[in-house]
Amino acid sequence: MMGRNLSPSLCPMSHDRLDQLSMDLLGRSYEDLNDVQKRVIDLILAEQPSDPRAIFDEGTFWTRLADKVAAIGGSWGFIGGFALALVLWMGLNLALKPLNLAFDPYPFIFLNLLLSTLAAIQAPVIMMSQNRQAAKDRLTAEHDYAVNLRAELEIMRVIDKVDALRSDELMILCREHAERLAVLQEEVAILRAERGG
Repeated sequence: MMGRNLSPSLCPMSHDRLDQLSMDLLGRSYEDLNDVQKRVIDLILAEQPSDPRAIFDEGTFWTRLADKVAAIGGSWGFIGGFALALVLWMGLNLALKPLNLAFDPYPFIFLNLLLSTLAAIQAPVIMMSQNRQAAKDRLTAEHDYAVNLRAELEIMRVIDKVDALRSDELMILCREHAERLAVLQEEVAILRAERGG
């Protein structure tokens, strides 16, 4: 399943902090966010890294078996081995036919039955594996979205902090310039008084 959703009731974060952060970063209250956005806000407040392994469910024995069957059935090794088995089956039956020992003589009806059965079983198993892979891909895409959103929000927080520091520095510089300007104005006034007087 997806990673833990750290709801306000399950973690020490206050609802006010969640609302404030979600308003600052996303412009919406925490309650108005979707599940992925809530999880990102929770992770930012908890300062926890996102664990990509938490999104994958290993599944049951049968789903893992379907994945293995699809991996083997979709390989060149399987195709080569299967072609070799077919050639051996047909060759053995053709070689044993003159001795009347062939277990599946030409036109290889039993072989056709086995091939049809294999195709009938293998197709749904491969489809199960593909459905499972599609679900994994959706979870991966959602995880990637959450990671990207979190990174973007963290960058926005850093930019806000840098902007705040720069505005503080600008205020200090403005005060210093104002003080220097006042001193210069006083000196100019003194010089004018000396020249005029």
